[in-house]
Amino acid sequence: QVQLVESGGGLVQAGGSLRLSCAASGRTFNIYAMGWFRQASGKEREFVSAISRSGGGTSYVDSVKGRFTISRDNGKNTVYLQMNRLNAEDTAVYYCAAHRSIASPKDTYVQETDYDYWGQGTQVTVSS
Repeated sequence: QVQLVESGGGLVQAGGSLRLSCAASGRTFNIYAMGWFRQASGKEREFVSAISRSGGGTSYVDSVKGRFTISRDNGKNTVYLQMNRLNAEDTAVYYCAAHRSIASPKDTYVQETDYDYWGQGTQVTVSS
């Protein structure tokens, strides 16, 4: 089992940047593919980005391509989401999720149901 704790959220002006972090407990972080999802008020949770357990594969929802970058440091049991050029539509609670992966080390996962563990979320608010 793994526990996930997100941090780095906050209030930022449109056009600004934030970096979210998700720290995972345990000694087997490198067997988990990781993902970021977000849920805006009154909307369903949606996929944002994912990274394979090796870090060699990444995926993004179209609306964040070119603005967000996902990365991981397996030595620190942490996954990051660098968010640049933020806009009001990025306002949401951001969740980190982990998928125990026995497949290719480059596989990424974009469905909520693929993930086994979830963090508590961190609020990102972008003021226009």
